[in-house]
Amino acid sequence: MKLSAGILMYRGEAQALELLLVHPGGPFWAKKDRGAWSIPKGEYEEGEEPLTVAKREFAEELGSPAPNRVYLQLGELKQPSRKVITAFAVEGDFDPARLSSHHFEMEWPPKSGRRQSFPEVDRAAWFAPDEARKKILPGQAPFIDRLLAALGTDHRSP
Repeated sequence: MKLSAGILMYRGEAQALELLLVHPGGPFWAKKDRGAWSIPKGEYEEGEEPLTVAKREFAEELGSPAPNRVYLQLGELKQPSRKVITAFAVEGDFDPARLSSHHFEMEWPPKSGRRQSFPEVDRAAWFAPDEARKKILPGQAPFIDRLLAALGTDHRSP
């Protein structure tokens, strides 16, 4: 079973609440938007501390350290791929214009014999909760609801 840990950063409060999501880099995701965004996250091995991994992956994917604050546990979600994601939420701020993601290499185009480098994350953006629910991968959407419940607010459109 693959394990992954990530951080759902939020800012603002009440009706001005915003959530930070990232868009995966690489050619597969290039033209996908709705249902393609994610929390910053990455895989880890059994025995590693999920919050430590989530902070490391946040830094690698955004190029900025995770905030040194109190984190809310948002629990685990099993994805359609059977990967289990453990998420944490933290209040903070990040300027998407400062995004500086690690890169990965892959053969592209397929069977071309050429390797190209792509950013792990090609965009980051702040979204109101309703919009974030539309943008995020469906298997991660419950993290948004768990955060809103923890903050004692509900931002669902009527």
